[in-house]
Amino acid sequence: MYYDTVEAMNRAALEELQLERLKLTIEKARKSPFYKEHLAGVNTDDLKSVADVTSLPFTTKDDLRSQYPYGMLTRPLDDFVRLHASSGTTGTPTAIFYTQEDLDTWADLMARSMYCCGCRRSDVLQNMSGYGLFTGGLGIHNGSERLGMLTVPAGAGNTKRQIKLIRDFSVTVLHIIPSFALYFAQKVNEAGFDVKDMPWRIALIGAEPHTEETRRKVEEMMHIKAYNSYGLSEMNGPGVAFECIEQKGMHVWEDAYIAEIINPDTGEHVAEGEIGELVMTTLLRDGMPLIRYRTRDLTRFVPGDCACGRTHRRIDRIAGRADDMMILKGVNIYPMQIEQCLMSMPEVGQNYLIELITEGVTDQLKVKVEIKDEFFVEDMRALQGLQKKIAKNLCSEILITPRVELCQHDSIPKSEGKAVRVIDNRKK
Repeated sequence: MYYDTVEAMNRAALEELQLERLKLTIEKARKSPFYKEHLAGVNTDDLKSVADVTSLPFTTKDDLRSQYPYGMLTRPLDDFVRLHASSGTTGTPTAIFYTQEDLDTWADLMARSMYCCGCRRSDVLQNMSGYGLFTGGLGIHNGSERLGMLTVPAGAGNTKRQIKLIRDFSVTVLHIIPSFALYFAQKVNEAGFDVKDMPWRIALIGAEPHTEETRRKVEEMMHIKAYNSYGLSEMNGPGVAFECIEQKGMHVWEDAYIAEIINPDTGEHVAEGEIGELVMTTLLRDGMPLIRYRTRDLTRFVPGDCACGRTHRRIDRIAGRADDMMILKGVNIYPMQIEQCLMSMPEVGQNYLIELITEGVTDQLKVKVEIKDEFFVEDMRALQGLQKKIAKNLCSEILITPRVELCQHDSIPKSEGKAVRVIDNRKK
């Protein structure tokens, strides 16, 4: 039932383990130039329970940038064997360094994650994610091999080759970005194959926030079970939290992390079940531990126990990012609100694009929506009716009326990596 026994560890014992590892993590962290100063005055003897983690200062992405490239390391550089980094296209990048011990821990957590949603040694996994500085590709790859699955490192793109590999090697598990999964299902059908005849049974989806409506659409279009996952490079990459077969929240592996959810404005813990910003502390990171890292990702703890028997707490799917919020006409809007509304409508296809524009002195919201072929008709009145229906549904959700542009399927450019959902063309 479990990959390892710690998944069902007694709650009190699990929290005792967390406290022990938190104290060790603090002592390790102090060996880095940043935390030597950042944790000055912290006495680990004052930590009596895991709840006392709140007495420690936050770490932010700006802190990582300020210490680029080596200021967060706790060991000599020749002890490290890999780094992953952000693109740095908007400024100084962030870099995460791994010792061999860190990579081994990550592979174990990733194997545990895949096992909990039904992957087994007898499966064949096709990794349809990019390899390189992005953590998703190598993280999934190493976990798959650790679990013992035959692993096909297909990488991103090249749809025809992806289909051939899946058919030739009877691939049963896919690692795929949800926006690409919707596109891929369509291409499988266009290639003359029935998705019901494909050998796959499990899709591991993540890397970009998506709604429950998108997950259902992936499952319906691909005739597959799709499991949500959560990860970020600062915490290793994928494998921080994963859905089990119950599909009712993602288990955070609490032997490796302490998870908190705070009010992003005040920094205080929110009430149980309330949405806030996820804060994470590493407990098994050897070379570059991070303490109370503000992820900016918005989620909530799922109340109650999971029917699968795992005792590790669950977080809900990511509702968006604290810094993704758009403010238009005094209204706070998150892109995920728009996706949830669009993907619940049967007329809507696989893709959409949110564009912020300025008309005169006023900022406006424009939403381009791909429509399924059977609804994209020549009857202009019918199209206008659908256009008004979508605008009305969106207004009910986000409280302002956007300009809706209907597009034929495949007309909005696709990305092989994370989907680009928002373009800000407002006048600065």
